Amino acid sequence: MSDFFRGQAPLRFDPDADGLAFRHYDPDEKVMGKRLEDHLRFAVAYWHSFAWPGGDPFGGQTFDRPWWGETMEGARLKADIAFEMFDILGVPFFCWHDHDIRPEGDTFAESKRNFDEIIDIFEQKMEQSKTRLLWGTANLFSHRRFMSGAATNPDPEVYAWSAATVKNCLDATHRLNGENYVLWGGREGYETLLNTDMGQELEHMGRFLSMVVDYKHKIGFKGQILIEPKPQEPTKHQYDYDVATVYGFLQRFGLEKEVKVNIEQGHAILAGHSFEHELALARELGILGSIDMNRNDYQSGWDTDQFPNNVPEVALAYYEVLKAGGFTQGGTNFDAKLRRQSLDPSDLIAAHAGAMDVCARGLKAAAKMLEDDALEAPRRARYAGWETDAAQKMLSSDLETVAAPVEQGNVNPQPRSGQQEKLENIVNRYV
Repeated sequence: MSDFFRGQAPLRFDPDADGLAFRHYDPDEKVMGKRLEDHLRFAVAYWHSFAWPGGDPFGGQTFDRPWWGETMEGARLKADIAFEMFDILGVPFFCWHDHDIRPEGDTFAESKRNFDEIIDIFEQKMEQSKTRLLWGTANLFSHRRFMSGAATNPDPEVYAWSAATVKNCLDATHRLNGENYVLWGGREGYETLLNTDMGQELEHMGRFLSMVVDYKHKIGFKGQILIEPKPQEPTKHQYDYDVATVYGFLQRFGLEKEVKVNIEQGHAILAGHSFEHELALARELGILGSIDMNRNDYQSGWDTDQFPNNVPEVALAYYEVLKAGGFTQGGTNFDAKLRRQSLDPSDLIAAHAGAMDVCARGLKAAAKMLEDDALEAPRRARYAGWETDAAQKMLSSDLETVAAPVEQGNVNPQPRSGQQEKLENIVNRYV
């Protein structure tokens, strides 16, 4: 046991506590017949919690961590402290990129040896901890070799390197019984069309994803393959722009039954959508897999990856998750980082504890709205006209037949209120 968290005891549910505690998140509380922990399936993001140095575009490292440095000694210490935090929070899951957990070697083989050693350590620690792996992924965007993409790189050697990296990470995820494997195309896009063959890049990206799916089945991995949409940042334009774009891409390559999406709140905002829009669309398309829970600073206009603190927004997000039947293999990953002035180890605990409480409040509000039929009853009433035989016949008819009653003067539709303000008032009663 290290002294990094200064003897912090595991957090407990205690609404009246003075210090660090859960005030709304009781993992054993039953909601819609299911434990709250099993609904929310919280995960800690290894990268933001243990690999991010506290920099921004105008300044570098602000955090002082005892594991800093590209050494295996530091990587081992980082793993020790990570699992200490998992135990303090009582989270059921964590997530990683390969680059988060091991130092970069001079060769692929050296990087793989470093990676495999940390996976050995994870495997040992997971035998003693309740925390499991929600998903693994490969960092195919930080190293300069990926500056022009990974699966979309104009250099076939980078394509091959990327394939080897994903294979290695998928093997490790399978070994650790991960529930999902995520692909985020941080540089699968372009900076300018002047030097880009978009058609070739999309074809290569589709073939790459098909190979990943084929390999998943070959090794017997039972987890979900997930794509994480994001419109831009770091590139000017990313091919996995939003849920609708990803679905079209999956359909083009015949992968819509094989691959789902991991939706991040901040990325939805960057794409000009709300979080609940992306979740609702993924639900309707049957590709909702998992979520990254965070928030953006709406004033800055860029991806700030802050911990969630807006209960009404979170409630509407979980409303869509619950309407989809809840998580099966997915969960709530906190893809969120401390503010660069939040230097203390206890800030890491406080940030996650507060976010877990916000999510618990949001999910309980969403569940109550569903149980009370508070939004679904007005929604059904709005579309009730489509339940008639005449309306249903229109959907299997032709244009002339549908148009005929209007042309004969027998149809004169009258507008009806959408009652948006009343519905917003209903939501506010629950949050």
